[in-house]
Amino acid sequence: MAAAGCTGCRSIKKRMAETKYDVLIIGSGASGGMAAYALTKKGVKCLMLDAGPPIDFERQRVNKSAHELPFRGFGKPGKLSHVFQATEFNANQWVDETQVPYTHDPKEPYNWVRVRMIGGKSLFWARMSFRLSDYEFRAKDHDGYGDNWPISYSDLAPYYDQVEPIFRVRGRRDGLMQLPDGVFIEDTSGESECNKRFIAAARERGIPNTKMRTSMGRGQFASSFNLLLPDALATGNLTIVPNAVVREITVDKNTGLANGVNFLDRQSHREMHATARVVVVGASCLESTRLLLNSGIANSSGVLGHYLHDQFYITQSVQAVVPEARDGKSPNGFSGGFIGGGGYMPRFRNLKTKEKNFLRGYALDWSTGGSPDAKYFPLYGEALQKAVESCRGAGFSCTVMGEVLPRADSQVRVNKTVTDAWGIPVLHIQTHYTSNEFNMAKDAIATLEELCHTCGWEVLGRHDQMFPPGYSIHELGTCRMGDSPKTSVLNKWNQSWDIKNLFVVDGSSFVTGGSQNPTMTILSLSMRASDYLAEQMRKGEI
Repeated sequence: MAAAGCTGCRSIKKRMAETKYDVLIIGSGASGGMAAYALTKKGVKCLMLDAGPPIDFERQRVNKSAHELPFRGFGKPGKLSHVFQATEFNANQWVDETQVPYTHDPKEPYNWVRVRMIGGKSLFWARMSFRLSDYEFRAKDHDGYGDNWPISYSDLAPYYDQVEPIFRVRGRRDGLMQLPDGVFIEDTSGESECNKRFIAAARERGIPNTKMRTSMGRGQFASSFNLLLPDALATGNLTIVPNAVVREITVDKNTGLANGVNFLDRQSHREMHATARVVVVGASCLESTRLLLNSGIANSSGVLGHYLHDQFYITQSVQAVVPEARDGKSPNGFSGGFIGGGGYMPRFRNLKTKEKNFLRGYALDWSTGGSPDAKYFPLYGEALQKAVESCRGAGFSCTVMGEVLPRADSQVRVNKTVTDAWGIPVLHIQTHYTSNEFNMAKDAIATLEELCHTCGWEVLGRHDQMFPPGYSIHELGTCRMGDSPKTSVLNKWNQSWDIKNLFVVDGSSFVTGGSQNPTMTILSLSMRASDYLAEQMRKGEI
């Protein structure tokens, strides 16, 4: 995929001067990519700016041994201290925290995981592809907490229907209200005997399970990079400018409308200005919020930067062993064998009944047929080796993914005393998990342990220790939509209440997040907002 305008500052400036753009899009990931895809197909001329470079994965990705790396695989200290997913082998795909730092109270850590390259985080996501339901969109109606979205599931369902075929989502239709069915490539794989046992134990307690819903994409990616941007470029209506670090959105003093952005070339630091009739922000939740805060716009409500939330994650929450599969007695088989494969347990708490000590719910990503880590055996030497070998391929493990309540005091603000490598003030992030999340986690672990015992499996270890906020890479809510300009930043079309030609189409617009991966919802919201924007431009309203 070729990115127009890659040949230096002079050619970029010339290209922007020669072309009159209808829409300027900031960010090339899921939200920005979808905006470009939807708008260009309607004949809208778009200029896309992204802070990162275009990557040729075939030519630029290489295999190296640990001894060839400067830090022998352990990574440069301080470069990615908050990115637990990072190693020295993949360090170049993440934002260098020494170049683009952020601040937080040491007692309240936050793991802000960022990617700056064409395609954004959509290049590296886990591909879990779920719809939200009215348990999320109308959450306040259900349990009285927080706020409803200004839209319902029926408003977004037609856009989910269009997005899922693009990303080729595979799944199984189960008719679950809390996890709406979609336009899937049907998952017809079978279940191993161990999986059937676990599913039956859960069913006895009224707990549903389904197959994981996954974006298959095409080739090695299910990304904006290969599924959205090529089609947008093919229309001839998209210009992509990489290495463009946007500093601020500019506003016409006479009209009060956005008229473009000031940005710096990532390599030369030369500052330039780009103009367009409309500005669409899709730089990811916290980067978009940082940009708006640094621009000093779209915040008459005072809500901008507040209500940060995500999902909490607990990996390897319960580790168990299937006794019958010890010592290699049973062959591992993902489709009809004794052990192997996995499933997804969607939210089942607080639907028809109410828990006493927490609101909302959690989901579980579980699997059988793995091998427990040596840390689960209080042994050493030959005895440890025998125990590990005995349990090879006989394990059960699970990741807990829990909903985090949006709270006004969970917030971000600009820290003007610290700047990034381009002189732009950074974010200070202030958030922490509360008793609602901790109580939810305890319930999840207790439920999992009970199910394992019911199945006759030996529980080797259990814990309810969450990763710090941000670990899920699902930051949401800091530029929320709503029904009133007094209590929200955006209206139901992802349009700024204050500046009608400014749209924000990423996860920052969420009101609640549920326990589901948000990517399908981000893509659907961006497509919906883009359709509305194109129609408003056609009518001359914007």
